[in-house]
Amino acid sequence: MSVAPTNDNPLGSYLKDRRMKLDPAALGFPMARRRTPGLRREEVAQRANVSATWYTWLEQGRGGAPSADVLERIARALMLTGVEREHLFLLALGRAPEARYEAASGISPRLQHLLDVLEFSPAFVKTFTWDLVTWNRAAAAVFGYDTFASDQRNILRRIFLDPHTRSVQLDWESVARFAVAAFRADSARAGASKTVEALVEELCGKSPEFDAIWRDNDVRAYGEGTKHLRHPQVGLLAMEYSAFAVDGRPDLSMVVYNPATPADVDKVRGLIAARSAAPASTSA
Repeated sequence: MSVAPTNDNPLGSYLKDRRMKLDPAALGFPMARRRTPGLRREEVAQRANVSATWYTWLEQGRGGAPSADVLERIARALMLTGVEREHLFLLALGRAPEARYEAASGISPRLQHLLDVLEFSPAFVKTFTWDLVTWNRAAAAVFGYDTFASDQRNILRRIFLDPHTRSVQLDWESVARFAVAAFRADSARAGASKTVEALVEELCGKSPEFDAIWRDNDVRAYGEGTKHLRHPQVGLLAMEYSAFAVDGRPDLSMVVYNPATPADVDKVRGLIAARSAAPASTSA
């Protein structure tokens, strides 16, 4: 019976495979006298600003574990994608790399379609700085997201600075404390702590309540739970929510609300129907 071959050096094999997939000419290296495709070891070392001998040892499984800083340089040298960079760190150090925050650049049509098929479940996608990116028709009907100007779509600003958003919460203080704690955890997890400094400073200056809650340094996961609203059109509305990571997009998360009871489903259905029946506004 044949035995499957084992790979005693998965990191070295991965590095070799990645460098062999790069085009030397596109990266400015001469094509003469190459017996194998891709970059040579010394060329990867040059691009990563490390010793050619040390990089050779790394591919050969010698010399111990590299530092996170060196792995970052190797990842850039090999032009790794986000998931490839993560895999490199898992092989070399047994852990994921530190998050690198990148501002949201829209969503895929498939993700929007997923939101849209949730007919009576309000759902939206937000960044880890808690800016709304997109939502479905149910979310527009329940929360009025489509009436927000583009510069008014930060959820924290709505919670702390918008009187209407505050008035529809049954327990505003609990909602506010949850939001700040989850926001702190989200931004740190995404590597966006520096990015949110201006927003935090703004909110601390405009809202003494935000300032006090922020100073408590609480963190928590968005997770799942039940949201209760005092909706101006349908009265009390209860919805169970769950938050989901968007695979391959560490800058985004999706939140889905499901009406908690059949009566709540009917309320959401009624809000959507009322929106659909309302005459379209016309410009003067």
